[in-house]
Amino acid sequence: QVQLVESGGGLVQPGGSLRLSCAASGLIFSSFGMGWYRQGPGKERELVAQISSDGTPRYADSVKGRFTISRDNDKNTVYLQMNSLKLEDTAVYYCKAHRAWLAYWGQGTQVTISS
Repeated sequence: QVQLVESGGGLVQPGGSLRLSCAASGLIFSSFGMGWYRQGPGKERELVAQISSDGTPRYADSVKGRFTISRDNDKNTVYLQMNSLKLEDTAVYYCKAHRAWLAYWGQGTQVTISS
């Protein structure tokens, strides 16, 4: 049974930082691409960042230069370092594992940016 468990969300002021983690189990982690998505209030879920199985990252334009995605295959964990947070980054952040036609989602972690 595949499980993705996100952690690290919370309340932070604009300009602050957070690091999200997603711990995966029940899959061959190193063979999966991993992604972070978010869904803000009244918005559709959108891609934030992805990292391929070989470690190549890709970012949404809205987070380039502020967010960094990384993975630790020994710990079966993917991270999202978020710096210079803005009000519009407020959302539930979801972790996704994907390979070919397979896709698994975590339950999400709330990130709230507020002064």
